[in-house]
Amino acid sequence: MNTPAADGFRMPPEWAPHDRTWMAWPGPNATFGPEGGATLRAARRAWAEVARAVRRFEPVTVVAAPAAADGARALLGPDTDVVEAELDDAWMRDIGPTFLTDGAGALGATDWIFNGWGAQDWARWDRDARIGARVADLAGARTYASSLVNEGGGLHVDGEGTVLLTETVQLDPERNPGRTKAEVEAEIHAHLGTTKAIWLPRGLTADYGRFGTRGHVDIVAAFARPGTVLVHSQPDPAHPDHAVGKEIAEVLRAATDARGRRLEVVEVPAPTVIEADGAPVDFSYLNHYLCNGGVVLCAFDDPRDEEAAALFRRLFPDRTVTLVDARPLFAAGGGIHCITQQQPRP
Repeated sequence: MNTPAADGFRMPPEWAPHDRTWMAWPGPNATFGPEGGATLRAARRAWAEVARAVRRFEPVTVVAAPAAADGARALLGPDTDVVEAELDDAWMRDIGPTFLTDGAGALGATDWIFNGWGAQDWARWDRDARIGARVADLAGARTYASSLVNEGGGLHVDGEGTVLLTETVQLDPERNPGRTKAEVEAEIHAHLGTTKAIWLPRGLTADYGRFGTRGHVDIVAAFARPGTVLVHSQPDPAHPDHAVGKEIAEVLRAATDARGRRLEVVEVPAPTVIEADGAPVDFSYLNHYLCNGGVVLCAFDDPRDEEAAALFRRLFPDRTVTLVDARPLFAAGGGIHCITQQQPRP
């Protein structure tokens, strides 16, 4: 059976030009609570604010359940496309396809198996498991079904053959029981067109809580360009992520990418808030989204918001940095990157 890599497809880096961004619309469930509740209303406002921020730079299509589609259209406005499909949750990075290009004008997509972030007891995923193929079809992509349970938030590429992964995600026994690291790498490379995997040992501490993903990489590390990787840094030694960030930075500094380069590691300080309701938070500026000419950056009404914005302006001088309050997203288990999925320009 042909694979994307064998057919010349690869996943472009997020900073490559996009044709559009895909999102999904929150509905009533264990994450957001009942229809009409304050949590779901706040989530929908936050999702809409992100959609509007992205829409300044490129088209946005939002997948909404039929019962919620009219409300989504009203809140999103006429310049955002809404398509209808049944959903369980609203994290398009994870339930959507990973889009690919072949360098010759064709669009491809990898449809990973989705099982509710490791079959978590609160999650439902029968409908979400079909969204990857549905979105790929709507985009006109040639779709390849992977045998790996995986999510888009569990990987990050540099566009030159390197992919970041986390041992507690792809090697999770509730995701891929019995698979060896070598087997996972082979499947990843075949479906992303990558050649070198850098494995991080774990994710941020709060990501192992009730609505966590068990270690997604897109909240702790991200390439800014080939050879340069951003890492979440928790300056407060009282926070458990102080040690996590140091460990991950050390792993990355010791690693080489697919082209044999040592990585430049840029540490991005966490917000000053370290806990909510007595538990550590995983607030992170790493969960940003790059769109055409823009960076949509998580904000937390925190003194470090502007420091982070200034850092991202230096990293991406040709892009406009837009801050969006991400606290309602993190309260539900994710951030801006988690709710967006780029469709690259073929």
